[in-house]
Amino acid sequence: MFVFPEIDPILFEIGFIKIRWYGLMYVVGFMAAWWLARRRCRRADSPVNLKQVDDLIFYAMLGVIIGGRVGYCLVYGWEYLIKDPLYLFKITDGGMSFHGGLAGVMIAMWWYGRKLGKTIWHILDFVAPLVPIGLGTGRIGNFINAELWGAETSVAWGVLYNGVVRHPSQLYEAALEGLLLFVILWWYSARPRPYMAVSALFLLCYGIFRFIVEFYRVPDADLGYLLLDWVTMGQILSTPMIIAGAVMLAMAYSQHANKEASA
Repeated sequence: MFVFPEIDPILFEIGFIKIRWYGLMYVVGFMAAWWLARRRCRRADSPVNLKQVDDLIFYAMLGVIIGGRVGYCLVYGWEYLIKDPLYLFKITDGGMSFHGGLAGVMIAMWWYGRKLGKTIWHILDFVAPLVPIGLGTGRIGNFINAELWGAETSVAWGVLYNGVVRHPSQLYEAALEGLLLFVILWWYSARPRPYMAVSALFLLCYGIFRFIVEFYRVPDADLGYLLLDWVTMGQILSTPMIIAGAVMLAMAYSQHANKEASA
């Protein structure tokens, strides 16, 4: 058993400026994505060149921040948003939604792809392997903030928090959605793959990992279990990702096989 250390969510402050651990984790994630993109763009099949990487990451950042916050407010904080429309801008109050951030990134990449004359899947196939590091650091930020705790448990690696031993579900997600997903996607995309396949694998793997971890997380207090006394909002939102990822992966390889047959 591990006793949760009381960590101040504010790393340091200068006057009225407060630097939070959670915000720092986002910065680390974006910097990692930028560095990996600069390496990845040197490949012959890259849809962007080195000069375009900065703009790509900037658009992705906008998609993550705007989409993640809007998604959270619409799905998890609707009541607060109705009472106070400015709640949308109170990023430190409530948080971000991955699924909203994903939608935001997809829109941003579609928009940026249009400027380059590329399709959304060309851009997303490039971007997908860059994302998991940020997902992992974000979950570490959740752990530091002592939020999104797992259910009560008696496992040896449980974390004692406020007198209750709980699953460190934030760290489970950091390991699965962050480290493992990165290894899978970076390995898979190390050589050219069928159009749309990398994006499909991201959706499939993330959806599966998130669905599994939700069994060990405490559901949002204001939502609870939404179906059969065990289905959470996270699982409901992840199910379309799993289905879409599997269908897209099959389509990608089917179209690739047809092209090779007709060549």
